[in-house]
Amino acid sequence: MRAEHSFEIQYRYEIARDGELLSWFGCSTIKPGAPGYESNRHLMSVGVEVGRDHRRRGIGRSWLPLVVELMDRHGCTVLGMSADEESGHAFLKWLGAEARLSDAESRLQLAEVDWAMVDRWIAEGEKRSPQTRLEFYEDSVPEAMWEEYAAQLSSLLNTIPFEQLDHGEIVITPAQVREWYERMAAVREESHTVIARESDGSMSAMTDVTWAAHTPAVVHQQFTGVTPEARGRGIGKWIKAAMLRKVHELHPEARWITTYNAASNDPMLKINHALGFRRHRMGAEYQISREDLAKKFSG
Repeated sequence: MRAEHSFEIQYRYEIARDGELLSWFGCSTIKPGAPGYESNRHLMSVGVEVGRDHRRRGIGRSWLPLVVELMDRHGCTVLGMSADEESGHAFLKWLGAEARLSDAESRLQLAEVDWAMVDRWIAEGEKRSPQTRLEFYEDSVPEAMWEEYAAQLSSLLNTIPFEQLDHGEIVITPAQVREWYERMAAVREESHTVIARESDGSMSAMTDVTWAAHTPAVVHQQFTGVTPEARGRGIGKWIKAAMLRKVHELHPEARWITTYNAASNDPMLKINHALGFRRHRMGAEYQISREDLAKKFSG
């Protein structure tokens, strides 16, 4: 939290009384000069939490003037927020924000995994794409690969479903990869990556997870992507199954895996459901303009 972020401007505030935290607030926007700045400069993201015992007392609303002040300070015109509890959905609807992207958190109980099916997926992937090989990186992706890795990750991230969300281009650079791994090391989290590489040397798919010794029961599935030209060969199933096997070997104490997907991402949801992931809760990404936000507390 104290470390300065090289590519984002971040703010954190809290409301406390007699030493008790009632609410916290955090927001971020892209830093001028950062990769993708021109197409993302109008966006600001905000997260707010109010303690359950302190809700419906106007604490959430009290953050609104600060939000507008920060948006004006940085020239942002669109505010993004998310909710996965009914109280959050109700507040954002009252605010006038529009739900632009539906997402689902799904969880996989590792004790219930069909390991025979997982092994079949691995064997089928090898059979259907004999020219493709999988590379597993237990720690970070080697620095010598960062330029290639960052370029392909950028390309794949820009293919994910955004539904009606106002968004800019996602641009990942080797410098951002470095900072990501440095932050992971600082908070003592481990990152594992599987990359599919074609006979011509190109990366056709990737998936990564994170795990931390201070939360040993849970593994966080991060991004999974397959290039459009490599789809239809079962590579998505192959890399997911291969990663699942590795996670089980490396972290036998892990009990479940959690992941988030856009509700419209049918191909990935289908793979996850076949593996045994089940929906834990639904969420949504909301957006509202700076003008409409200001009207809510000034009128």
